[in-house]
Order: sequence, then structure tokens, then C-alpha cells
Amino acid sequence: MTGTFLYGLPSDECDRLMTCSHEVVIPAGTRIFDEGDPADRFWIIRTGAATLDLQAPGSRAATVDTLGHGDLLGWSWLVPPYTWRLGAEAFSLVRAHEFDARAVRALCEAEPALGLALTRRVLDVVAHRLQTTRIRLLDLYAPHGSGTMQVPQ
Repeated sequence: MTGTFLYGLPSDECDRLMTCSHEVVIPAGTRIFDEGDPADRFWIIRTGAATLDLQAPGSRAATVDTLGHGDLLGWSWLVPPYTWRLGAEAFSLVRAHEFDARAVRALCEAEPALGLALTRRVLDVVAHRLQTTRIRLLDLYAPHGSGTMQVPQ
């Protein structure tokens, strides 16, 4: 139903979460959100692709990741001050479940087990996006090949 982001979530918890959503269609080329804007919703992509970007002063936005089926689009809705940390644009026609962030946060507060499960999933996404962004920015701005270098442990 919603792809990989919610995979493994018990069906009753998933059903309660889905009550906070509705289906949307986002045309290709549509700016979905900009860094610094209020993060009052998020999406789970059903079909299509969206790009995440980072605005660098004095240059055009750098694409740092591309998201597709089952991916969570937007995590800033979970962390105060609830403003977007990156920007996003529909790369192709996107069909998605759009969630009301305030309603989801209230549901997580009322149901701590669901809140913990959702928070862990979002944290996994944030960790992956941080690594992806790091590599992409090294590829763009560091000496050739720096983005693929392994950091010693």
C-alpha cells in the first residue's frame, strides 16, 4: 500500500496512520517545498520521482538525492521548528500519500508505540540522507573522486 518506508509496521498502526493522509498528484517540475518554509506535511511516494536539493549561496540548487516508490519525502515535520531543511521538486509526475504533519504528531503523542516506530523509521531516513548529501556535495565541490573515499573508522 505505501511501500518501503512503512514496511513491517503492524497493519492496525499503518491503518491509523493512513487516516491522516490523502492521495495527491504532483505534476513534473512542480516545486514541492523550499528550504526554510513551514514543514506542515510529508509524503510517501507511490509512483514517480522527486529530487531533493540544497541551495548553495551564489549558485543554483544542487540535487543531493532522488526519491521514488515507497520513499519518504520530507522528515522536517517531525523535528522543531518544523521547517524544511532541504528543497524538493517533482522530477516526474508523482503520485503520493500526503500526510498532515500536525495530525501525525498528535497521533504519535497519543500512541507512543506508533510514535517510536515512526520516529525510528524517520531517523533511518535522516541518516541515509545525511550520508547521501555528504557524498553528493563532495562530488560537486571537492577534488575529483573525493565523494567516494571511505572514511577510516
